[in-house]
Amino acid sequence: MIAERTATATGVRMDFSIPDERSRMRLSRGLHRFELPRRNNERSALGYRESMSEQLSRDAYERLKAEYEDLSTRGRIEVAEEIELARAEGDLKENAGYHAAKDKQGHMEGRIRQLEHLLENATVVDGARKVFTMIYEGDDADMAERFVIGSQEERDGLPTDITIVGPGSPLGDALARTSSTGPLEYEGPNGMLQVVILSIDDL
Repeated sequence: MIAERTATATGVRMDFSIPDERSRMRLSRGLHRFELPRRNNERSALGYRESMSEQLSRDAYERLKAEYEDLSTRGRIEVAEEIELARAEGDLKENAGYHAAKDKQGHMEGRIRQLEHLLENATVVDGARKVFTMIYEGDDADMAERFVIGSQEERDGLPTDITIVGPGSPLGDALARTSSTGPLEYEGPNGMLQVVILSIDDL
């Protein structure tokens, strides 16, 4: 029952040189966007916080719910029929159609479990989502990036220049705690990082 909550590979040349300071900073900036699992919903020494739920817009929640309901009913019936038809051909060991149908069933069941977990734990965000336009300390304004807090399941519905950060990632956690423009510091995996929020707009 889904309950809604609101609120050198060969031929490839490998470079093992030690990265310079700018490269290390770029790597650190990339790591801040990802979540690492933590216990007891507590912040770790690196600034990560376990996200007990994913944030989804109302449209994304309804779209994923419809996909779940379709796969768990029509999808299961259709793939079961495909398996039975292939089984009737006999000799399952050499039956390519049977194995293809079983593989399809496995992938579908995996997606159903993924959707079920996501929908049961999702926090639906009604109203306009906030887009944070910001630069890192030392960057020029023309290097500004745009971020929104949410789930990667919403990627298809967003402009391509917007990066999605999870609410439990270091950056996502910091952005969720602010409502004003200006400097913002947060603890990333390799130490403190500072950004300057240039604007906060409705998506």
